[in-house]
Amino acid sequence: MARSSPAASTYSEASIRVLKGLEPVKQRPGMYTRTDNPLHIIQEVIDNAADEALAGFCREILVTLHADGSVAVEDDGRGIPVGLHPEEKAPVVELVFTRLHAGGKFNKQDGGAYSFSGGLHGVGVSVTNALSERLEVTVQREGAVHQIVFAHGDVLKPLAKVDELQTLQVGRRRGERATGTRVRCWPAARYFDVMNYPMSDLVQLLRSKAVLLPGLKVTLIDEREKSAKHQTWLYEEGLKGYLAESLSTATDANLVVPILEGQQYLDAGHETFAQGEGAQWVVTWTEEGSVIRESYVNLIPTSAGGTHEAGLRDGMFGAVKSFIELHNLLPKGVKLLAEDVFARVSFVLSAKVLDPQFQGQIKERLNSRDALRLVSLVVKSPLELWLNQHVEQARKLAELVIRQAQARTRSAQKVEKRKGSGVAVLPGKLTDCESTDITRNEVFLVEGDSAGGSAKMGRDKEFQAILPLRGKVLNTWDVERDRLFANNEVHDIAVAIGVDPHTMSDPVDLSGLRYGKVCILADADVDGAHIQVLLLTLFYRHFPKLIEAGHVCIARPPLFRVDVPAMGKKPLRKMYCLDEGELQHVQDKLRKDGVRDNSWSISRFKGLGEMNAEQLWDTTLNPDTRRLQVVGVGSVDHGATVERFTMLMGKGESAARKQWIEMRGNEVQVDV
Repeated sequence: MARSSPAASTYSEASIRVLKGLEPVKQRPGMYTRTDNPLHIIQEVIDNAADEALAGFCREILVTLHADGSVAVEDDGRGIPVGLHPEEKAPVVELVFTRLHAGGKFNKQDGGAYSFSGGLHGVGVSVTNALSERLEVTVQREGAVHQIVFAHGDVLKPLAKVDELQTLQVGRRRGERATGTRVRCWPAARYFDVMNYPMSDLVQLLRSKAVLLPGLKVTLIDEREKSAKHQTWLYEEGLKGYLAESLSTATDANLVVPILEGQQYLDAGHETFAQGEGAQWVVTWTEEGSVIRESYVNLIPTSAGGTHEAGLRDGMFGAVKSFIELHNLLPKGVKLLAEDVFARVSFVLSAKVLDPQFQGQIKERLNSRDALRLVSLVVKSPLELWLNQHVEQARKLAELVIRQAQARTRSAQKVEKRKGSGVAVLPGKLTDCESTDITRNEVFLVEGDSAGGSAKMGRDKEFQAILPLRGKVLNTWDVERDRLFANNEVHDIAVAIGVDPHTMSDPVDLSGLRYGKVCILADADVDGAHIQVLLLTLFYRHFPKLIEAGHVCIARPPLFRVDVPAMGKKPLRKMYCLDEGELQHVQDKLRKDGVRDNSWSISRFKGLGEMNAEQLWDTTLNPDTRRLQVVGVGSVDHGATVERFTMLMGKGESAARKQWIEMRGNEVQVDV
């Protein structure tokens, strides 16, 4: 008998609430910015000023911490346009601060306001406005001064001309026809854990802007104490002097080689990258002590690294390895890895990417796949040239790198020795990796022989193994442990990973584990999802400690490829999408970027076997560009999880499954 629901839980059309304007930010601020303190919403304003400098229109940025808790950021750039938007019929400066997806950085066509800028999420200063009690914008442009005032993200005082005596401080220094923007905001305390700004982070941010843009003057004024404090940064020497200064305070270790610097931005007509894309970098190596590593994309600090750092590592590894092989310096039995070259390096990297894609709204990590090849391209040749022109100094670097490789090899051998002498006969269809270091090793359980062939060709054989699976794996939820190995596929998986079947309560010895990551690699369609479920059932039922320890992962290959024609500064591009949702997002973004509707072509991969080795490596296997999800149970109750698995996978649960499907069928996403 069906239970009656109380009136309070009525679910009807009126139950659906549509969040408008900046309401999503106010409801869930943590999705858009850091909420431990207000620094990041101030950084959004600073980044906008820095983008004006990057575009060549700003020479000075002034940041003032006022005694009343507000912060003002002022620049002498072009000034935000104050006229009406041709489509929205509202002042552009108002749209910039009140719409989540509005700004001059989306327009990448010839004549766009910003060829290069710090990201295209489109939520920057609108988030600052949403999370501020009050925000004032003053714009000096076209011989007049305009001001608009907001409260809690809404317009408090509409845009209007103001007395010219309020001309910007920075602007006054540039004369009568000055231009510029001042944004002053009062962050709302209820959105943040504390209201104090981490001064060391703010200073580092402002100093880095001056470093990355030689000739840009950046000033910080702190008026919160009786005597205001001023700090000014103006670097003419750029990244090299900055790294030397940072290393002198961080370590007394001698440099193995002098600080090396390089800079290359590509010309028009490059077959892969746009005009102006490239990187500036400085690197050096130290014998001991701490290392300095900073990276930026279009002046945005990327504290969590990303694909541009991976490109730097790739380029340096290629250059150093080439030098060592050319001069026959590598001892017998020693194999070099990129991490050996990267272990003792200090660097500052500043990349320019036309269309940067970041992980999350706070832009701490770059995800753009092409950035890896871009930075590697502009780093490898100049570094390789220097090494071969300075052979004696390069030999010192080679010795350091080789010592790192030898130490790594000795460490891996110690781990291998503790595993014991028993060696199982590995499955014949397993294409194993060369390394014995399980902290790096990965095995991919691949659906089908054809996909297994592409994976074998596309993988890095040093640390990636491939085990192709023929057909769908057995549903093992109701299979007893002593009957598991009757199935060849399950037998091969267990032997390959080196761990015996067990339950959650069993004491398990994982010392025989041969791979730090056991990755399920199946097609991106419904059949692939079915195989994922069957393999997850196997691991959760019979190898739960692997999941608990974070060793089981799901590789996410793309379902679609979008071929975008060359347009303006952008060459022909290939973009990959995981699913229909990402495909729609990419198409919406292309339209916003001005690409003619339907000028791009869409290909759907029928299976992994249709992807060539290079595509599979770029999208699914390369640790720097792939999307790999670690499987975990989190805080979910184990008993409830077992109950759900039993209902879904148990042989005698067809009635319960039918009832569940009838109740939840409206939530199913159909792939046809």
